[in-house]
Amino acid sequence: MISETTGARGPVIAVIGGGASGTLATVHLLRVAAAHQLPLSILLIDEHGRHGLGQAYATSHPEHLLNAPASQMSALAGEPDHLIRWAGAAQTAGCEFLPRRDYGRYLLDTLAEAERHAYPLCRVTRMTAQAVALRHTSGQRPLRLVLSRGCVDADIAILATGHQPAALPCAAPPSPRIITDPWAPGALAEVAATGGRVLILGTGLTMLDAAVAVTSGNTRTRVVAVSRHGWLPRSHSLEPASVRMPVWLPVTADATGPVRLAELIWQVRSAISASPGNWRDVVDAIRPAAPGLWQRMPLPDKRAFLRHVARHWEIHRHRMPPGTARLISQLRLTGRLAVQQGQIGSVRQHRDTLQVSFGDGEVGGCTADWIINATGPAVVGKTTGPLLLDLFASGLARPDQLGLGVDAGLNGALLDSAGRPSSNIFTLGPPLRGIWYESTAIPEIREQAAALARLVITARQARNRPGSAA
Repeated sequence: MISETTGARGPVIAVIGGGASGTLATVHLLRVAAAHQLPLSILLIDEHGRHGLGQAYATSHPEHLLNAPASQMSALAGEPDHLIRWAGAAQTAGCEFLPRRDYGRYLLDTLAEAERHAYPLCRVTRMTAQAVALRHTSGQRPLRLVLSRGCVDADIAILATGHQPAALPCAAPPSPRIITDPWAPGALAEVAATGGRVLILGTGLTMLDAAVAVTSGNTRTRVVAVSRHGWLPRSHSLEPASVRMPVWLPVTADATGPVRLAELIWQVRSAISASPGNWRDVVDAIRPAAPGLWQRMPLPDKRAFLRHVARHWEIHRHRMPPGTARLISQLRLTGRLAVQQGQIGSVRQHRDTLQVSFGDGEVGGCTADWIINATGPAVVGKTTGPLLLDLFASGLARPDQLGLGVDAGLNGALLDSAGRPSSNIFTLGPPLRGIWYESTAIPEIREQAAALARLVITARQARNRPGSAA
């Protein structure tokens, strides 16, 4: 069954994904369309019906906090204090690291306000379905999006699919005691209720949230977190931003020429050595320049970064809030959380117990009542997402050179299998990680959303002008 969109007012834009990326894309489309008085119909499609929230901000746990200060998390490009003002009006001000459930409320309120401002010129239709395929058509609207229930036709599609859950990094039998996606709705509820011995694969930010969730209110739960390096994310400073030291690096001042990895590492190490207690400020100085630096880095240097440097960068760049750091320290001091270096070889189930063996020549193993996969997002080469697999198979898209996401132009237009940019299929956020590397956090996504909205709306206006070649 094909949903009728031929009577929709203005162009139809299908935004695939209702999380932060899709919400920010929708908000900026509404704002730009309203400013230019362009009628617009937006289909906001989310598999789990969590429109405006996605996986990250649908959590209801009060101790799941933002991993960045509220001052950096405005949803609107050009309005850095937008979240701070909302927090004051919503009486959640005074907390530098807001609970993620409050940030979810903020995204919902921001989307609702953008809809009110743009109504009746622009309208958003929320659809709960999984997008499984995308096709060009010869009909009135050039794209047909195949959903788990029916189809919709659109003029433009925006892939805002966010992070794809990773597959288990080891062989394991199907089991309800193995949680492959901790962010699936209700995934951790039974683990938190029953407790026991919990093995978490991964030691990054997802592990921290999972550990907090399954140990909260259940003192019988013991967690072991395992990863190849056994490194935890570092914590944010307790000092306010106003007293932190400004940092200048030569590589951030020069916007031309190639960036060599060895030179970049030398500059970072020199800056940190000059003021060892100032490493957070050095990392924060690189952060806004990182996408441009990544663009200018030769491909062999990018590959070397991913092999040898990426994990060091991630634990210093993606830091945990002080409140989470205190909780994790308490869990470790009381023996309820242990962090271990290693790699899981295989998993077998014996009745209600999971037998875990270590791989790569490591000796020993352990038993667990539950296993939670917190190894982070899947790289595109290992994705099981049906839409991406279909796009690759049909030639409408291809992986980027590093296999981190999809290949695209600097404006987010997907490149097909021959390297030709699409005129009506775009993406933003995590799928562009291979293009920009730093493309997974709100500051980068909101700028991409704003730029994409301007591109789409101005292109549509040009087509609608009298005498346009289109």
